[in-house]
Amino acid sequence: MSINGFQTTRRAAILGAAAAAASPALAIGPGERPNILFIMADDLGYADLSCYGRTDYSTPVLDRLAAHGMRFTSAYANSAVCTATRVALITGRYQYRLPIGLEEPLADRDVGVPPDHPTIASLLRDRGYATSLIGKWHLGNLPNYGPLKSGYDEFWGIRSGGVDYFTHKVFGKEDLWDGTTQIEETGYLTDLLGDRAITALQSRQAEARPWFMSLHFTAPHWPWEGPDDIAESQRLEEKGGRLPIIHFDGGSMATYAELVTRMDFQIGRVLDTLERLGMAKNTIVVFTSDNGGERFSKNWPFSGRKTELLEGGLRVPAIVRWPGIVAPGSVSDAQIMSMDWLPTLAGAGGGTPAPSHPSDGIDIRPALLGNSLAERPLFWRFKHMNQRAVRKGQWKYLKIKDNEFLFDVIADPMEMANLKARNPEKFAQLKDLYEAWSADMLPLDPASYTHGFTAEQLADHFGVDD
Repeated sequence: MSINGFQTTRRAAILGAAAAAASPALAIGPGERPNILFIMADDLGYADLSCYGRTDYSTPVLDRLAAHGMRFTSAYANSAVCTATRVALITGRYQYRLPIGLEEPLADRDVGVPPDHPTIASLLRDRGYATSLIGKWHLGNLPNYGPLKSGYDEFWGIRSGGVDYFTHKVFGKEDLWDGTTQIEETGYLTDLLGDRAITALQSRQAEARPWFMSLHFTAPHWPWEGPDDIAESQRLEEKGGRLPIIHFDGGSMATYAELVTRMDFQIGRVLDTLERLGMAKNTIVVFTSDNGGERFSKNWPFSGRKTELLEGGLRVPAIVRWPGIVAPGSVSDAQIMSMDWLPTLAGAGGGTPAPSHPSDGIDIRPALLGNSLAERPLFWRFKHMNQRAVRKGQWKYLKIKDNEFLFDVIADPMEMANLKARNPEKFAQLKDLYEAWSADMLPLDPASYTHGFTAEQLADHFGVDD
């Protein structure tokens, strides 16, 4: 049978499974299990790729990935900041079920993903996958937490939320690791991550078992340093201080473009390696971001940014290429969320979420096949400014401090027209849904976003006064 014939047969089998099950398992036979490359950007805004609307620079590699796969227009991050979203991604559950997911934990707090908690990596490893994380972890520090304790066979990258791209330091301390060994490398971090991913792929070529690779770039997260901005790195090194790489006196649109386009280039090298090694036809490639963009991002047509539960802080790009399954050049408006990737990719590998830790996410493979998903409410909360939000269908309930809103985010994506007085029943319904959901989550941590920081540092970090 030809490759095209095989892919057509496989897609037909998955379509049949989807039609036969109300909550489809869509399992694939052991001999057909795909490799999985999951790529995550850091602080990339919804429209920061040219295929999503950016016009002042281009991202040809990711545009081509979208042309060969599916582009989602209603993909959401589980949070408006990175750690909380990454907790949901790795566990497949609302992050507020774990202490590590209560907003943004800080470097000197002893919280992390518990080693005994099932993760997307451990579930796939249990199904015979080789697993690796290359890039950002940010889910708890040694000795109690780490990628190797949470299902990854290999880890190469950083443990903190962000480092200088050249010195690989945060708070004046070096933060680059190979497994549990701290290492020193010379080079721009985005390039080093691309190199390491290629090396890891080459090592998989001789293995018979499938593989799962999480490639988590730090780009375009601050500091604002392009691949030729070594002078800016040296300036920050000399500046010192408690938060040397969180600064509002640097960066530009041009620098931001360099951060994004360099990441696009390195992703291209990785995808080219897949092709060269003959792996591309049996590899699912996912690309997304951990939250909405920062101040140089383009989030149009949404308002808001990172740390805000407005659409611009939550809506992210998401692209899936799955040869023989996902129709090339397709677009989906299905509402998906970071926590959905675990049941989806575990299912693609022939597994399911652990019964002891049921997923709050759903298997979105029906959407990948071009079908619709059942309507469900999606929930968020964020301690900073007492934010909370619910989206269900076209409607969104939002609270910021003491102000409450009801938006039709389809007709009004910029969230400008507060319809709570015109639709009091819908407003009350979504608010009640939020209260019922929140009661099932851990209470907010009073120390979150305050432990070890002064009020001035927090104001400078967020760019607002609280």
